[in-house]
Amino acid sequence: MSALVTILDDEPAIRDMLSEALTEAGFRTLTFARATEFEAALRRTTPDVCLVDLGLPDRDGLTVVHRLALEQGATIIIISGRAQVQDKITGLELGADDYIIKPFDPAEVVARVRARLRGPKAAAAQGDTARFNGWTAHFDRYTLVDSAGEETPFSHAEGEVLRLFLESPKRLISRAHMQETLGGAAGESFDRAMDVRISRLRTKLREDPKNPRLIKTIYGAGYIFLGDVDWG
Repeated sequence: MSALVTILDDEPAIRDMLSEALTEAGFRTLTFARATEFEAALRRTTPDVCLVDLGLPDRDGLTVVHRLALEQGATIIIISGRAQVQDKITGLELGADDYIIKPFDPAEVVARVRARLRGPKAAAAQGDTARFNGWTAHFDRYTLVDSAGEETPFSHAEGEVLRLFLESPKRLISRAHMQETLGGAAGESFDRAMDVRISRLRTKLREDPKNPRLIKTIYGAGYIFLGDVDWG
């Protein structure tokens, strides 16, 4: 079955334009004008990708993004007229996978959706549970569990990066490889998104930011995950 993309935007023309472009590209779509309608639908269905506008009539879109990141396994792409760098940073920090500024070409949105879906599909073959250095990562429910049994949730975006590290331990992972594997437009926005996700992962893994033990930065080259990983 084709992937399901939900579109949450209060502008009918935007919803219709995106729905038409995505349907022609082979995706299924559901559209919503209000956050309450969208959240009610999530109790009945699980989308693969959520396109979320920030300027909603009944709720701040950033609140919706944060809740999605914690509770859903979907990719989250913000579509917004807010072009300030701080808005992008905040959206990424709250768990969004990508950020597209209005006005946009619908073909770009289709390409971003396809790029975001490539990584999770390829990754699914490895398994849903990985153990490393006293931690257990459950990718089926987006949760990290420490040796004492304490659970810490992580977002879909953070999970993509963590899985990439856990699948290639003790090997250099370059920024170019991350961009190719995880999708998204190359450049400053992608680099900032990776910085945010890695910083949040280090915090959740209780790493010393000045001397991280597991996720090492190799300046000018990329990252190395130094843990011993057991899948299954």
